[in-house]
Amino acid sequence: QVQLVEFGGGLVQAGGSLRLSCVASGSILSINDMGWYRQAPGKQRELVAAITASGSTNYADFVKGRSTISRDNAKNTVYLQMNSLKPEDTAVYYCNAKVIVRVPTGLGQYDYWGQGTQVTVSS
Repeated sequence: QVQLVEFGGGLVQAGGSLRLSCVASGSILSINDMGWYRQAPGKQRELVAAITASGSTNYADFVKGRSTISRDNAKNTVYLQMNSLKPEDTAVYYCNAKVIVRVPTGLGQYDYWGQGTQVTVSS
């Protein structure tokens, strides 16, 4: 079994910063892509940023220049540094990881999600 736990959400004023962390634990052989998604009330979940195991990154247009995703492969941890936060960034932020695990037939890659952490930006 694999678990993802997020840390770092909270209430911040517009223009402020937050750093989200997500730690993966359990029966992990390796992790391919890791990413952060968000879901605001009444809206679909959307990608914020993603990072490959080798460190290549991808950002949604709405966070480019304001956020940085990084990871520590030794700690199975992904981070999201968010700066210049806006009220429209208010959402529940979810961590995602594509994890390689051992299965009876060999190896398999599965998607895992964290429970989400609330980010609220006040104006």
